[in-house]
Amino acid sequence: MAQIAATAPQAPAHVPVHAASIRPSERRYPNRHTYGALDLGTNNCRLLIARPADEGFVVIDAFSRVVRLGEGLAASGRISDAAIDRALSALSVCSDKLRRRRVSLARSVATEACRRAVNGRHFVERVYNETGIALDIIAPEEEARLAMLGCHRLLEPGEGPALIFDIGGGSTELVLIDTDGINPKIKSWWSAPWGVVSLTESEGSDFKDADERYAAYGRMRERVRHAFSRFAEMLPKERDNIRLLGTSGTVTTLASVHLALPSYDRRAIDGLMVPSDSMRSISQMMARMSIEERAQLPCIGMDRADLVVAGCAILEAILDIWPATTLGVADRGIREGILRSLMARDGHAI
Repeated sequence: MAQIAATAPQAPAHVPVHAASIRPSERRYPNRHTYGALDLGTNNCRLLIARPADEGFVVIDAFSRVVRLGEGLAASGRISDAAIDRALSALSVCSDKLRRRRVSLARSVATEACRRAVNGRHFVERVYNETGIALDIIAPEEEARLAMLGCHRLLEPGEGPALIFDIGGGSTELVLIDTDGINPKIKSWWSAPWGVVSLTESEGSDFKDADERYAAYGRMRERVRHAFSRFAEMLPKERDNIRLLGTSGTVTTLASVHLALPSYDRRAIDGLMVPSDSMRSISQMMARMSIEERAQLPCIGMDRADLVVAGCAILEAILDIWPATTLGVADRGIREGILRSLMARDGHAI
């Protein structure tokens, strides 16, 4: 069930709310700790290892793997044995990296799949016993806060209200923020129980032609629109100069298609501003394509071909309730938010 807080609690006062900048070169800081941030989502397992730098941090190692932890969860209510095996394999790699890099402080979080699964706690215990990684199953509110901390600096300049969203595998978080002060403040947030995995599984993939696929796409958009309806009523009615920023595989993938990149390039994507109409056009084009046709597009491939259309449906539902003319794209989020929080607690200016 969706959750909402009209006045969500803010980050602790000792945590400054301004975005960390990832330095392009790896400078050495021998007297500073090494930090780790692990995000185990419904679809992906991602790790960042970094050291503080001047007003930012230097990433010294990273890892990302599609694990599909939430595959089949909607039907069974459980994390499957196959999904557990995939996740444990990825987490073992992360554990090795944390050990080899001599990480002194790390935070590892798990999100919607572990929140919803009846065996989520048992899975977390097994992860700790087999890898030494202590996963923290965080609430949707904390997930939204960390995503905002990790990417808000990429918002388009302006004075209008701003909405940040994170399309995950099992849920989507929306955060309305106020940027009038020195540090942004969360005005309200919303977590909807639809992500690219759960929404894809709600329709399946057995369609005979483009018309059937597009009809299924319309039904997915309607499900998400309904899930957003209460939050939409809380949004400001004045829509001048509104701003929108997305952090997820959906928006980075669509941005890559928009630029016609032959292969994914984070430097070209992170911080990119894309016309919303272009993102809608790409979304509707892909909604009619078969999985095989989508897989042929650069930057999508088979890993994303079956899930990207659900992400498109969620994105269009967001644009329906928050029709910004431009969409900001962030290839950063929860992990960066974790790193900033950990470093700030140790007194680093980030």
